[in-house]
Amino acid sequence: MQLTRSSEKGDGLTTALLSTGLAVLLVGFYLALNAPPDANQGWLVRILYLHVPMAWLCYLAIFGTLAYSVAYLVRRNPHYDRVAAVSAEIGLLFSALTVLTGALWGRPTWGVYWTWEPRLTTFAILIAVYVGYFIVRSAIEDPELRANASAAIGILGSINVPISYMSVKWWRSLHQTQTIDLTTGKVNMEPSMLLALMVNLLAFTLLYFAFMRLRGQIARYEAQRQEAAHG
Repeated sequence: MQLTRSSEKGDGLTTALLSTGLAVLLVGFYLALNAPPDANQGWLVRILYLHVPMAWLCYLAIFGTLAYSVAYLVRRNPHYDRVAAVSAEIGLLFSALTVLTGALWGRPTWGVYWTWEPRLTTFAILIAVYVGYFIVRSAIEDPELRANASAAIGILGSINVPISYMSVKWWRSLHQTQTIDLTTGKVNMEPSMLLALMVNLLAFTLLYFAFMRLRGQIARYEAQRQEAAHG
């Protein structure tokens, strides 16, 4: 009975996060559509209000994988391995969406959908690492060995996040510098544009936690079913 109540409570929190995230996202879209055009890119800048939050969610998810991978190695609790994998799934999905929106932005800006400049190259490596993460998970049958190998990849793969973020500063790049520079606190945006971006960043953050809970519940049920089948 306690398990049922806990599940219902968990479902309620997931629903609240998901509905709040979607509501905030609608507000963000409204603000983005009413924000002024960029002096150089015109209305094309509207892609930024999706592209940057998607990239943020990708990085956030990868750091989530890092945190839960470390937690697994310390506590040896299979729950942490499952949550790390869930966060990696979300990170991989939104890394693909980041590349897609970036390509749609890059074609009219650079004249090509893709070029092997530093930001795109480091991001491609990031995607390749987490594709490898799931290849390893599917290839190893032993649960403990799979969790250990996955944790190692999740931890090492996260090192590429700061490299990708700083690539536009460290190397000559076609990619524009950060709109919000976390290293200096400098903001290169008009206030109404910044508000639209920040609202969308908040929306995607809420959606990340909603997706984590939703997919985590599914992963837990799958693990319970497998344990029951082998038991």
